[in-house]
Amino acid sequence: MQLLLILGIAFAAIAILFALQNSAVVTVTLGLWQFESSLAITLLLCLGIGVLITALVTTPSIVGLNWTNSRLQKEVARQQEQNELLARRIDELQAAPSQPRGDDPQAAAANPDKPYVGLKAIMARGSNDKPS
Repeated sequence: MQLLLILGIAFAAIAILFALQNSAVVTVTLGLWQFESSLAITLLLCLGIGVLITALVTTPSIVGLNWTNSRLQKEVARQQEQNELLARRIDELQAAPSQPRGDDPQAAAANPDKPYVGLKAIMARGSNDKPS
């Protein structure tokens, strides 16, 4: 807080010094419009107009970048949530005992308790091979 006060006082002192050294009266003509003012006021007015133009030109791109940033942050959060869900699913699958799938003929051969496991898949593949 004190640093900002010191910087403000230093800036004010420099501005006063600038105004005292540039007190010559100048005439500014713009088309049909004409005014007379000190050089310091004229320079500060031009500086202010330049700052305003810069702000107007850069505002749309800054707003667009903020919207893009917000959208991408939401996408990252959604992807992280999906990643966590998939990690939990992997943990569940690794913790569960391995059970043979019903459409796998090799699993049916490995499990003699259920001799017809996979029969439906074999028959379905066989019916597709018949000539029409």
